[in-house]
Amino acid sequence: MIGSKLAHFEIVERIGAGGMAMVYKAYDPTVDRNVAIKVLPEQYANSDEFRVRFEREVQAIGKLEHIHILPIHAYGEQDNHVYMVMRLMQDGTLKDLIKAPDPMPYDDIVRILAQVASALDYAHQHGILHRDIKPANILLDQSNNGYLADFGIAHIMGEVVANLTGNAIIGTPAYMSPEQCMGEDLSPASDQYSLGVVLFEMITSQTPFQHKRPIGIMHMHMLDPVPSAREYRSDLPELAQQVIDRVMAKEPADRYPNCMSMAAAFEQALAGKGLRRLASQRVPRQLRSRIDSALASVQLNRNPADDAPSNDEGDSASNTMIPGDDPSERLSSLGDE
Repeated sequence: MIGSKLAHFEIVERIGAGGMAMVYKAYDPTVDRNVAIKVLPEQYANSDEFRVRFEREVQAIGKLEHIHILPIHAYGEQDNHVYMVMRLMQDGTLKDLIKAPDPMPYDDIVRILAQVASALDYAHQHGILHRDIKPANILLDQSNNGYLADFGIAHIMGEVVANLTGNAIIGTPAYMSPEQCMGEDLSPASDQYSLGVVLFEMITSQTPFQHKRPIGIMHMHMLDPVPSAREYRSDLPELAQQVIDRVMAKEPADRYPNCMSMAAAFEQALAGKGLRRLASQRVPRQLRSRIDSALASVQLNRNPADDAPSNDEGDSASNTMIPGDDPSERLSSLGDE
């Protein structure tokens, strides 16, 4: 596509690729600026269901005006390509920052956590869930400020494939809430849980639950207590660990009222301020019953791909495509890699 045009946007170079899309740097001559264009796989352009839902979702996301939500400038369809035009960000992602040799400074963690939390609360107030919070979807500027990208797009793409495969579990296993792992209806508390996983990873440089198979990671989200981040970073206050425990509570009702209250609690914990005693991490009997039902359903619909070894982050291939910029991190059925 390099050298061609989508509408009036001139494609300059490819800057990213993955299971969900190809990303190009493009030039917009009408306002004399460079932009990013995300071009979705052709099979989605051929789906009437997807095109209708994509347009509806992008219109809703495009109305979000928050400093830490990556804005969508335009969208369209041309030559069997569905695309959306966004602000160009070329300073990496939170994933890159986490993978740096040195641990992230607490000041950076607090700042990025608050920025993303504020963006999520704003979106939630407007009735929009993200459903795929992870470091790769948090873009950075030159000052390492965070910008949340890919609202809802992976969800509608995943649902189209889920309708074809009969598997309704959608997400990136390493960051999925227990209720997401069970295929239940989601609320803002699910995004908050995923942000808690990202918080754990910013502190420790790894996700809390590690397993060689994606299905194993999902079981751990549903059943296992949250590991102590203090085992990886001994200077983390105990009160800060309690914040992680609460934001990653198994039951949504046991988490914080919203993401910003969680971010504020974490900042206060680092400053040594007191917090009230937090809920137990034991799995409640009612929740365990729901988990047992979900696990039974997973076993009935099991695909041999569920047993494929995952990558070092524990989020690789299964039998549902959850398209994204890094297909190695997702449940997948279309053989992106």
